[in-house]
Amino acid sequence: MLFHGLSAFPITPCDSAGRIDIDALCGLLKRIDAAGADPIGLLGSTGSYMYLSRAEKRRAMDAAADCLSGRTPLIVGVGALRTDDLIALAKDARDAGAQGLLLAPVSYTPLGDDEVFEHFSAVAAATALPLCIYNNPGMTHFSISQALLSRLSAIPSIAAVKNPALPAADIAAAHQETLSAVPAGFAVGYSGDWLVADAILAGGVAWYSVVAGILPEPSVKLMRAAQAGDRAEVERINALFEPLWTLFRRIEQLPRRSRDRQSAGAQPLRPAATDPASVAGQPAESEGSARYAVFNPVTVGRLMRRACPSNAYCAKPMTAAAALTASSTTAPSRNSMATSSRTVVAGRCVVPVSPRPGS
Repeated sequence: MLFHGLSAFPITPCDSAGRIDIDALCGLLKRIDAAGADPIGLLGSTGSYMYLSRAEKRRAMDAAADCLSGRTPLIVGVGALRTDDLIALAKDARDAGAQGLLLAPVSYTPLGDDEVFEHFSAVAAATALPLCIYNNPGMTHFSISQALLSRLSAIPSIAAVKNPALPAADIAAAHQETLSAVPAGFAVGYSGDWLVADAILAGGVAWYSVVAGILPEPSVKLMRAAQAGDRAEVERINALFEPLWTLFRRIEQLPRRSRDRQSAGAQPLRPAATDPASVAGQPAESEGSARYAVFNPVTVGRLMRRACPSNAYCAKPMTAAAALTASSTTAPSRNSMATSSRTVVAGRCVVPVSPRPGS
C-alpha cells in the first residue's frame, strides 16, 4: 500500500545555479530503490521543494520516474502558496508518472481550517492521485487539528496523514486519538526520525524519513524490526543511529532557542567555526559551553550538502553511518572516513560514489 512502510526522502542535488543535477539525483534514488524502501518521497522538505521553480520540479519528477521505472512507488511533494500553482504541480506529478502526492498547507498569512480544507479539496478534485496530508506545524505554522483531519479524511482521494512523532511517553495515546478521528484504513504515519521507532511500535503504519534518503539500508532494517514488533532489535539498531539522533535533536531545538534569545533582546545564535553552516562565513557565537548553528529543523539535507569529511559535526554521523550500513554491533573508530558510507561531497550535494548511472 502506497502510504505504508518506509518512505525515504532524498535531497534534491543542485549545481551552483540552482539547476538540478539529474545524475546525482538518480544515483540517490537507485540506492534507495536497491535498499528496499517502500515508496520514495521526492521534493519533500529535505528535497527543498519550496525553493525550486516549477520547471525544475518537473525535471526532478520526470527524472525520478524514468530512473525508478516503476520499481518503487513515487510520492511527490506539491505544496504551494497559491491553489492554482498547487493544482498545476499535482497535474505535473500525475503526468510524470507519480503514484501519490504529499501536500503541506504552506502560506504567507495565517490560514484557517476552512481555507486549508478548500485548498486540499481543490487538488483532490483536480487529479485522482491519492494524497497524503503533510502536517508540519514547525515549518508551516499551521497545525492540522483532529477536527480538520476528520473533515479531510472524508474526501475519497485523501488517504493518509504524515504527523510529527511525539516522545515515547505520549505517542501511543496520541496515535489512538488520531485513529479515532479518521475512517478505518486511513494511513497514519510519522516523521521525526529520532522519535519514529516508538511511533511505529505504537501502531503507526509509515515512517517518512530524512535519514533514509542518505542511509537507506540501515533505515530499512530499523523499519522492518519496528513493523515486526521486535523491540529488542529496534533498540539495537536505534542505538547505532543515536549519534545522528543526538544531532537531529540539537538541530530541532535551535530555532526555538534563537527565537527565545531574540525575544529577550539578544542577538540570534551564529554557527561555530566547526559547524557545517559556517561555510556561509557567519561569525561563531557560543552559549555557555555549547556551540550552536542555525538549521532548518527538518532538513538534514542542508547539513549533508554543506558537510565535509573532516568536519567535526560530520565525524559522528558518518562514523555511525559506517556502522549502520555494515549492521555492526560495535561502534567503529571516530577516525573512520566519511567515504565508508559510500558518499562524497561534491559542491553542495552529497552524491553516491557507487552506484552511479552508467557505471
